[in-house]
Amino acid sequence: MLLSTDIWVGALIRRAELGGAFPAVVRKGDPRAGAVLVKVVDRRAGLARLYSEATRGDGERVWMQPVVSESEADLDAYAQRALRIDPDIWIVEIDDPQGRHFLVEPVETR
Repeated sequence: MLLSTDIWVGALIRRAELGGAFPAVVRKGDPRAGAVLVKVVDRRAGLARLYSEATRGDGERVWMQPVVSESEADLDAYAQRALRIDPDIWIVEIDDPQGRHFLVEPVETR
């Protein structure tokens, strides 16, 4: 059974807080079934990464980086385009000097 998005986001925020990061919900989407974008920012290094949820062919939920860039402006532009397509998207931003995403599901790296 899958959790509703608002509960899942709350758990992600809590994991990040317990890890010493500074998470924030930048945009709330549909509380039950909204998709989620997770932006991880290391402000000291000036780097950012964006993660988007996806489903593999075998049905497993994974996270991927939809944008190759580490520029925060490029990631924000992607998020704005995604919002025009799906207004139910949640955006969570995690400011962490170690660059951790705190996702517990598999993350596919480039």
